[in-house]
Amino acid sequence: MIPRVFNPPKSHSFFLFGARGTGKSTLLKQVFNLSDQSKILYLDLLDPVIERDLAVHPERLFEIVKAYKTGPDWVVIDEIQKVPKLLDVAHKLIFEKKIKFVFTGSSARKLKRDSANLLAGRAFSFYLYPLTFIELGEKFDLNEVLSFGSLPEICHLGDELDRKRYLLSYVQTYIKEEVLVEQLVRNIDPFRLFLEVAAQSNTEIINYSSLAREAGINSKSVERYFSILSDTLLGHLLEPYSKSVRARQKQAPKFYFFDCGVVRALTNEINQKLQDQTFSYGKLFEQFIVNEFLRLNSYFEKNWKFSYLRTGAGVEIDLVIEKNRNEVVLVEIKSSHHIHQDHLSSLISLGKEFKSATRYLLCQEKQARIVDGIKIMNWKDGIKEIFEIS
Repeated sequence: MIPRVFNPPKSHSFFLFGARGTGKSTLLKQVFNLSDQSKILYLDLLDPVIERDLAVHPERLFEIVKAYKTGPDWVVIDEIQKVPKLLDVAHKLIFEKKIKFVFTGSSARKLKRDSANLLAGRAFSFYLYPLTFIELGEKFDLNEVLSFGSLPEICHLGDELDRKRYLLSYVQTYIKEEVLVEQLVRNIDPFRLFLEVAAQSNTEIINYSSLAREAGINSKSVERYFSILSDTLLGHLLEPYSKSVRARQKQAPKFYFFDCGVVRALTNEINQKLQDQTFSYGKLFEQFIVNEFLRLNSYFEKNWKFSYLRTGAGVEIDLVIEKNRNEVVLVEIKSSHHIHQDHLSSLISLGKEFKSATRYLLCQEKQARIVDGIKIMNWKDGIKEIFEIS
């Protein structure tokens, strides 16, 4: 069992959101003794019988809890988005009975669509992601993670063929369970095509018109489909950096899928051996590094703001980290093992504009060095330094 960085609170109700397969149920089994039904009531809404019963009669949750002479101390409800009405009952139980709840979910879209009761602060919100390099520790292998991702099940599968099968099945399960069953789109075929072209533009600035032409849909549908990917936690929109909100709205965001292996499955590249120092390798390396920042920011509850920067002259910075109003970190990501002067051009050119910013180039060089005030560091050491991880 691989220990997770995220440690759930045991004194307060909380939501735990995460894409399918990120290990939400496994984590809860590590933290809570779910088999002890005298103190913990566990309801799995993936069980069609339980889901059907509570969807028709959500008030039965109140009746089940009343049957306990003492307790339960906790009520754990898996995949709460399947029966959002249970949140109204839970709200009452938290208020009247002081019972603590855990709600897991792989999609926030249905909760938003149904205007679900998110308990007005009575439950914290947390997110779980594929495994980070810190969690994998000595088991971490960069090429393996770039090729097949770091979903927990992938990391337990030793056979390469089984990993490919799992990822292809994962993509089909996502389309079936998250999109079809939840009726997020009316026509599934355009969405399937959109998924492939969106995965091909992973890490790039979104060109809505171009993606619409390739997928045979309109630009509004492309925007809605990206919203579905975000709400079902399959990826993250990285907004453009600007001190002006209006300026940000004029520029398009980038989209980063949540896992490298899932992207390779969506683009039908999963059967191709990943080669170092190729264009595909560089994109996956950037995706991996950005996702590590997003995951650790969430786990350590830093509340940092992340964006990318692209000037009118075409100078681009992969990641702008606003730790607070006065502390900014600029990060360029290069998969190269040997950094040259031209790799530093963007960070150098923006040095005058961001005089107080700390500038990093994260790469695969082994030895840290400083050139023109820029810290060139191995990506592992750089991430640890930025997060102040000892």
